[in-house]
Amino acid sequence: MTRESLTCEDGEIIAFKRNIGQADAPTFIWCGGLKSDMEGGKAVHLHAWAKSRDVNYIRFDYFGHGESSGDFVDGTLSRWAGDVERVMDALTNGPVILFGSSMGGWASLLSAAARPDKVKGLILINPAPDFTEKMVYASWDDARREMLETDGVVYEPSDYGEPYAYSKALIEDGRARQILDAPIEFSGPVRILQGEQDSVVAWEYSHKIMGALSSQDVLYTLIKGGDHSLSRPEDLKLLTQTADSILTQL
Repeated sequence: MTRESLTCEDGEIIAFKRNIGQADAPTFIWCGGLKSDMEGGKAVHLHAWAKSRDVNYIRFDYFGHGESSGDFVDGTLSRWAGDVERVMDALTNGPVILFGSSMGGWASLLSAAARPDKVKGLILINPAPDFTEKMVYASWDDARREMLETDGVVYEPSDYGEPYAYSKALIEDGRARQILDAPIEFSGPVRILQGEQDSVVAWEYSHKIMGALSSQDVLYTLIKGGDHSLSRPEDLKLLTQTADSILTQL
């Protein structure tokens, strides 16, 4: 699959891959998690699904991720949600369904609010809205919070080799972009897939999204034994079944 690129208004480059399906088919866009990239298992699996269904599909790397330009430490939620909107604006014409995984769930919800004329459905996988404030910053002791003020960044271990870099800009921007404490205005169908054994995003946390969403068409699926990646064969099957159901509905 050919790697393509989109040049942003500030000169940064968003790398992406896509399947071009039927002209009248909706476009599904994969919005990955923090530090993940478009070559992840779920993103690639969905690309094959889209090809088999002849629908439009885009997977991309956020600023500072994967093959896109920029340094991760300079990224913020506003930037990453903005990347979703840039991809939508430049590469889609009709209705859009967003897959949002972990941090990508937050970016998807922000983008749906920013582009209500485009986003018609959401499929959220272990979504983590507000995680910088309610999960990361809330868990820090005074020493880490002081380090953020003095050094401008706090490093935490990750499953991706190099550590997560939580910059002061990321924490402050995330604090300003929180959405769980007020109604989330979205009228389309929302499907939330949550791993029961997720050690990163507890199911009790992601379940709060149901109460915040204004949509009356929301299904929350708690997957027994599922972890944060939800990449087992049965998880991937459920993911594509969910995509099929949204495609049929829309």
